[in-house]
Amino acid sequence: MIGRRDSGTLGRALSARRRRAFVGRASELELFDAALASDDPSFAVLYVHGPGGIGKTSLLDELAERAAATGAVVARVDGRSIVPLAAALRSALADATSRAEAEVGAPSEDGQVVVLIDSYERLVALDAWVRGDLLPALAASAIVVLASREPPGPGWRGDPAWRDLLRIVSLRNLSPDECRDYLGRCGVGPAQVVEELVAASHGHPLGLSLLADLVLRAGHAALDPLAPDLVATLVRQFVEVVPSDRHRRALAACALSRATTEGLLRDAVDAEGPHELFEWLRGLSFVEPGRDGLVPHDLARDVLDLDLRWRDPDQYRDVFRRVRAHVHRRLHDLGGVEQQRAIFDEKFVFRNLPSVLSPVDWDQWGDGYPEPATASERAQVVALVRAHEGPAAATIAERWSQRQPDAFYVVHAEDGTVRGGLVLLTLRSPDDLAFDPGARAAWAHAEQTAPPRPGEVVTQTRFVVDRDRYQSPSPTLNAVPVLTLQRYQQTANLAWDYVTLADPGLFDAYFAIADLPRAAGADFEVDGRTYGLFAHDFRRVPVDAWLDLVTERALAQEVSGPPAPERGPLVLSQDEFGDAARRALRDLQRHDLLVRNPLQRSRLVRDRAGGDPPDGRALAEAVRDAADVLRADPRDDKRWRAVDRTYLRPSATQEQAAELLGLPFSTYRRHLGEGVARVVAGLWDRELYGTPPAEPGG
Repeated sequence: MIGRRDSGTLGRALSARRRRAFVGRASELELFDAALASDDPSFAVLYVHGPGGIGKTSLLDELAERAAATGAVVARVDGRSIVPLAAALRSALADATSRAEAEVGAPSEDGQVVVLIDSYERLVALDAWVRGDLLPALAASAIVVLASREPPGPGWRGDPAWRDLLRIVSLRNLSPDECRDYLGRCGVGPAQVVEELVAASHGHPLGLSLLADLVLRAGHAALDPLAPDLVATLVRQFVEVVPSDRHRRALAACALSRATTEGLLRDAVDAEGPHELFEWLRGLSFVEPGRDGLVPHDLARDVLDLDLRWRDPDQYRDVFRRVRAHVHRRLHDLGGVEQQRAIFDEKFVFRNLPSVLSPVDWDQWGDGYPEPATASERAQVVALVRAHEGPAAATIAERWSQRQPDAFYVVHAEDGTVRGGLVLLTLRSPDDLAFDPGARAAWAHAEQTAPPRPGEVVTQTRFVVDRDRYQSPSPTLNAVPVLTLQRYQQTANLAWDYVTLADPGLFDAYFAIADLPRAAGADFEVDGRTYGLFAHDFRRVPVDAWLDLVTERALAQEVSGPPAPERGPLVLSQDEFGDAARRALRDLQRHDLLVRNPLQRSRLVRDRAGGDPPDGRALAEAVRDAADVLRADPRDDKRWRAVDRTYLRPSATQEQAAELLGLPFSTYRRHLGEGVARVVAGLWDRELYGTPPAEPGG
């Protein structure tokens, strides 16, 4: 066993343990090793993608070790641990390499530069900057690995230069032999149990890890029964075998918080023994160490939260209050972007309660941070107001940009353009409000309800505009509570705050829970459209007391048992996918068989079905579309006709299909085999990359 005495540090011991348990990924490792050894690598960026739990982080661990062993300068960054801002990513890379920011990508006498960025999907707002500014500034010999849940976007695949320097790898499940190898390294046996675990996991790395963990901790009997959603079932079963109530509370705290530290465990669970609980959590197979603390796998986090909330609602509420209080205390000691990050963290705690506190796009929570708008960006915000609210509203926004330019903030999109705009005003005098009926309505309501006294401040979120979704859930709307809470913390003598929204009836329930009720009689119109104001008097309930009130109202919502888990996406190997695709062709006329095809749970079908549960039609449409590609190319006419007469408009027998096509049977079979191979290849391409981008100039 390699321990701290042998390796020098606990980190080295942990790395050695991870490497002993690492299996598979031979082709990915071979590709990376060849690039490391080459003076002229065949690629500059290795883009690894796959769903949660497929092993991206484990692969990056192994790549980092291999790069370090060659003497390379390794910069390892986790997208979950930094805010999606260019300055933050530059700083993180500099910290990881102990270099100045300007020298991170420069050639080094110490060795090749290798940049590894995990959870790249969390940095989607920076993708255009990474592609256009960060990476081109690296040394020509640098190797970059990006690991993401999503495949590369059109910006990568649509640029001919990047296409030549990019290698895309879709991680799939482990093979049965690789699963057996992993279980052997973990010490799982006998052979009958190993084969049962291999079959149950289907090679899903996280599921296999949880199965091994559960058997080693609680014995083979803990596996009976297993539900179809393997990971969710295993996490729930793992909760049954935690050592004590303290450990159960630690699990709840870990599930609630974005990142768990010993300090959080001290406040939320046990003032005397946080270190022991922290080490226990770190040893769980579904918990990973991050820059800011321990982070559970997303699916494990959600399942734990639901299960623990259902088991003991009173204890769950107690841990919830303690976690939120711990996070909230940080707000008073921070400023700027770090304070915004702490606010994102505080609201993150609420994400799984039955009633959310505002319309939130949780899938993109924390992706877009509000930044002060430049002069040109203020003009873009005015243009967004014009597009969504009309010319009169745009004129009002333009007047405010001249009077209070510091009130304008923007949220950037993936390509660096302005995704949305926010305008947060300070209302100082009724004489300044004549041109804006919305600001007049807010001031009049404050005067009529509880007038501001000398020195007290009235604020108003006057415009909220997302480029694509206006005031529906979006990264821009996500930024509203972050920016407003930051303003509450920083504004002395705050009296009233108002939030202005169109179609106010849609928001009544949300803001009533948050003690920001609709301001009675304060609705107003611009360009014939009605807007409402939601108001809170912070003299009556100050900021900290207001947050406590909101917390108790959220926790008072009905707590129900965990719902039946949804079956997650199925990640098939290329061979398994091909078998399923050929089966779908054969069963194209049999809806009862299509609904049982493994491709029903593939990315290909789930993307096509959108939010609707796949019922066989989406799979049939995907197969027909892939076949239509053959029909569009005259060179594939013979292949298309063979596929058409065999599967799309099938003849009674293949012999009859050959006769209808006027072909010898052997020639027909050759055309059919080639056509099926082309259809399967097209479906596989859609599975990996989604809809292909248009060719430049096409």
